[in-house]
Amino acid sequence: MSAAKSGPGMSLETWRSRVKEWHDVSREPGLTALLIIEASMIFLVIPLTGMGVLPGFVLPAMFILLVISILVVTWQSHIAAIAVTAAVVLSPIGTFLWREDPSPLTQWLSAGGRFLAIAAVSVVIARAVFASGRVSIHRIQGAVVLYLNFALLFFTIYRLMEVLLPGSFSNLPHAGAEYGSVAALLYFSFTTLTSLGYGDIVPLHPLARSFANLEGVIGQLYPATLLARLVSLEIEHRRQSKN
Repeated sequence: MSAAKSGPGMSLETWRSRVKEWHDVSREPGLTALLIIEASMIFLVIPLTGMGVLPGFVLPAMFILLVISILVVTWQSHIAAIAVTAAVVLSPIGTFLWREDPSPLTQWLSAGGRFLAIAAVSVVIARAVFASGRVSIHRIQGAVVLYLNFALLFFTIYRLMEVLLPGSFSNLPHAGAEYGSVAALLYFSFTTLTSLGYGDIVPLHPLARSFANLEGVIGQLYPATLLARLVSLEIEHRRQSKN
């Protein structure tokens, strides 16, 4: 009887061990896939779809691939995986409800879902990037994804602010003109993060200016902090190798 009882337990334990093994093997390639998909969406798919060059199904297909890669990366962190899953459900529901009944609540719901997903995966990636251990190409790729995520987080905030507080930014194109204000705010977020500051789009509302200042500071401090951490990790690894 004891052998029969231990059999399923051992089988379950073996299954858990294999799932953990699979995640450990797939997590770093998952970071590579996440970087490729995210960069492709930001710099190619979104602008080309807005221009009408790509068919409409390409962006949703890329979004599905993005969600899969995010779940692969965050699978070991149950809280992050649950947060991402909840965000994937909340964001489309919020978008649909906002189209049916535009209101601050539905806009908050949609933006909150997107923000939750980006924040959850960013926390998991940040823990992997800044954790102790040898510096690898996958860790560097994760650092690039984290940098892109900063721009996406602030883009989500700017987009919500422009809807709830119209006129928060100057020189934004109207919806349907020049590919819409969404693409313009994404562009503004990246130019702020990288401190390019072309000056064609300017934050006017005090909150918009505060968030733009914060994004600019993060854009300056993050690369410096990351470089210092990676150098210290590499020095520590070499010392341990010699010992």
